[in-house]
Amino acid sequence: MTANTPPAVLVAGSANLDFVVRAAHAPAPGETVLGRELATYPGGKGANQALACAHAGAAPTRMLLALGEDAHAEPIERSLREGGVELHVHRCAERATGSAFVCVADDGENAIVVAPGANAALRGDDLPALDGIAWLLLQLESPLEAVADWARQARSAGVAVALNAAPARALPAALLDDVDLLIVNEGELAALTGIDDLDAAVAAVRVPRVVVTLGARGCLARVDGARLRQDAFAVEAVDTTAAGDTFCGVLVAALARGDGFDTALRRACAASALACTRPGAQSSVPSHAEVEALLHTAADRNSVGGTSVPMPSAQVAAI
Repeated sequence: MTANTPPAVLVAGSANLDFVVRAAHAPAPGETVLGRELATYPGGKGANQALACAHAGAAPTRMLLALGEDAHAEPIERSLREGGVELHVHRCAERATGSAFVCVADDGENAIVVAPGANAALRGDDLPALDGIAWLLLQLESPLEAVADWARQARSAGVAVALNAAPARALPAALLDDVDLLIVNEGELAALTGIDDLDAAVAAVRVPRVVVTLGARGCLARVDGARLRQDAFAVEAVDTTAAGDTFCGVLVAALARGDGFDTALRRACAASALACTRPGAQSSVPSHAEVEALLHTAADRNSVGGTSVPMPSAQVAAI
């Protein structure tokens, strides 16, 4: 990376085609709910985060992903390329492109089932060269062995590693030793640590920097021993599906650009709030200009730095 080359972010992870149906409420176990319209959107935690990172306008974004040789792959590729993401595609002839089946309730909440498909074919040696990469952003919708191998390669190359530990699961200590930034929600943090108390769980994580998203309460960060807190932003929620992924992508993009952690948290919270205001996963990721507009509006309403307008709890539960 030369002095004139901006630091890049590499996202390695999942890409799915989301089949989304709206309903009055998400079904309980054994319940059948009559839904309404069905729509398809490009999604997957990795792809959503890559698009959010690229839209943030802070850092060039690349992505390692796996796709099948089927019709579901095309809209995913098109969405990412049109969004400015440079792709490293592992083409998988023997598996279908990943799919997700999403029920979005009228209050904006969602229930999701994922069929990984080609995502499960990714391996550690699929990671492209890390030249020019400042941050590697990972999630847990890829095989855990591959995620651990990617983190290890990045650490050896001097590349910072951010891990969004979702979906929630126990993680090997060796993987956490290679992580510079852990991003989780409260449930994921409890699953990872086995500790229900938020402060105790944050203190127990063996990673230098931890961000915990707190829904209506914004987010909490522990950065090299210091605590930071960022409130949420008020919006009218339509669909919270990609709010958490938007948060992750925008946060890492801001850090890659060199923003301070408090600035990066505020920008990520603003972007994730905007993602709740429109349907779909990648289709809901806001542009850089939209995030800037919300930040300026919030600053005009509230002149106290570091505090923004709270968001109702039902509208940010997916963050």
